[in-house]
Amino acid sequence: MARRHSLLTRLLAMSVVVAGCSIGATAWLAAQSTSGAITREIGETLATDAKIYDSLLGHAATHPRWSGVQRLVTDLSEQTGRRITLTTTARAPIADSGGPQDPPLPQTPSAVVDPLAVDAVLKPDAAASGIDQRAVGPYLLTPEERDTSRALARRQLECMRGSGERGEIVERPNGRSVVRVVDDVPESTVAQVPAREQAPRPTEPPSAVPVEEAAICAEPAVPTATEREATTALLALVDACLDRQGLGALAVDPASITSPEELPAGPEAQRCVDSAHREQLASYVSGPAQLYITKPGGDEPAALSTVGISRIVWTAAAVLVLTIGVTALAASKLVRPIHAVTSAARKMGDGDRSARVDTRARGEIGELATAFNTMSAQIERTERQRKTLVSDVAHELRTPLVNVRGWLEAAQDGVATLDQPLVASLLEETLLLQHLIDDLQDLALADAGKLRVHTEPLHTGAILDQVAAAHRGRAEADGVELAVIVDGDPDLSADPARLRQALGNLVSNALRHSPEGGRVTLWARREGEEVLIDVSDTGTGIDAESLPHIFDRFWRAEKSRGRAGGGSGLGLAITHHLVDVHGGHIEVRSTLGEGTTFTIRLRADRNPGS
Repeated sequence: MARRHSLLTRLLAMSVVVAGCSIGATAWLAAQSTSGAITREIGETLATDAKIYDSLLGHAATHPRWSGVQRLVTDLSEQTGRRITLTTTARAPIADSGGPQDPPLPQTPSAVVDPLAVDAVLKPDAAASGIDQRAVGPYLLTPEERDTSRALARRQLECMRGSGERGEIVERPNGRSVVRVVDDVPESTVAQVPAREQAPRPTEPPSAVPVEEAAICAEPAVPTATEREATTALLALVDACLDRQGLGALAVDPASITSPEELPAGPEAQRCVDSAHREQLASYVSGPAQLYITKPGGDEPAALSTVGISRIVWTAAAVLVLTIGVTALAASKLVRPIHAVTSAARKMGDGDRSARVDTRARGEIGELATAFNTMSAQIERTERQRKTLVSDVAHELRTPLVNVRGWLEAAQDGVATLDQPLVASLLEETLLLQHLIDDLQDLALADAGKLRVHTEPLHTGAILDQVAAAHRGRAEADGVELAVIVDGDPDLSADPARLRQALGNLVSNALRHSPEGGRVTLWARREGEEVLIDVSDTGTGIDAESLPHIFDRFWRAEKSRGRAGGGSGLGLAITHHLVDVHGGHIEVRSTLGEGTTFTIRLRADRNPGS
């Protein structure tokens, strides 16, 4: 009997070891396979979208109209398996690879294809000006000029090789051939080096080369008649812009410039150069078009790879076989939760991201079920975030853009005077746009507590006045009173741009949900060692059940605070991060039908005079 008990103990111990190891392997395979499939799917999607965007951008940069783009859209659709649709900004169709069986287009486009305003997210190598380098317009050389440029480049390359340097001939988008110096690359691989569109690097004539040959090596690029004419026209536009801003004209000789990138300009003048370049190219490129990239037949999520699921099923089957061989009791306890995990995994592989494991098992299997449920919830959340990313970004950028547009339209209509304070306010809104983009890119750092801020002593009243000025136009248009109350103008230490962004999000939400005749109030005061800033409205209010979730990323309340009202659920989450990174705290009070009050608590500046 003792021997039987001893054998049973050893078998049970072996069963526990095998089951534990198998369950651990199952959990690891499930996590690795599923996360790997998600990573590959997201990577392939981003790469495909970037390829489609770049191809269409190239067409727009080299064609003055979209009329011949249908062939390109059809080819790209066949290559990528996506439905590709181009429309005007008024949603009038330009080209569509889909058919009548496809559902209507989504409300928000995937991107805007504009060669004069390149999306740096989809095309990271875009020029700082935002103009696609393939858009050359009047700088396009004639065939004779191309041949002359190519012949000169060959002479320079031969001279360089005679002096021991290595190089290659590359052709710019406008047809000009230039010599590029290749450093530290074996001569056999020179032809494989990617060609960058840049002017040849000046070379010093070596002592071993004859004087006339050295002159060929150092011979500067001489603009063609086409380039001189285009540069002259461009300089006229640039000088007109500089004159409007009270700046002097560029002292540039068109006979020394071969491309707009060579114009010497400081930060102020560069804006005029970019603006003039866009104006010059406008008639040579296609107009902006909205791009929609969807799946043929609908926007159903693609099923994940079944390779990981197959491994999970085989591992789970091995656990069952080994456990049944050891004891029926252990098998009965292991089979049920393993079947639950397997069933949920199969559902998830079939596209059901809401699949969850319902089991009361403890130990390793319980941990596996918990890990699977957590992973499944994360996958579902990731899918939802990916689909709404474009609209979320648009929400955050919309507010400052509307403010800038509103003031500019008011100035154009003569309602407002385009004086220096207004220009300064518009410039601040433009800078806020850049901060918004940086915030969206750094949200992951914010979650880790690494979001960077640059604090400085501030007057709270000045900050509130700036925020109110930026939103006053919208408030007046909506018939809402926007008031600022400052008790004693307390001082605090904070990042002015990020604080304006946080308050701007709150004011924007308050205006959005306040009816005509309502009131939005910004109230600042000091209580002890803290500065309190309230943003209150007399709007629709938030129900008590929704209050705990309003700062969740991508969360939106129901009808009254849904997407139809303009919110995407990202603004309050960013505001919460911005307050946290300042070491402060934000809280909210609301009553349905009466209004909502957000209170930001920040540390007061202990040395306001320093």
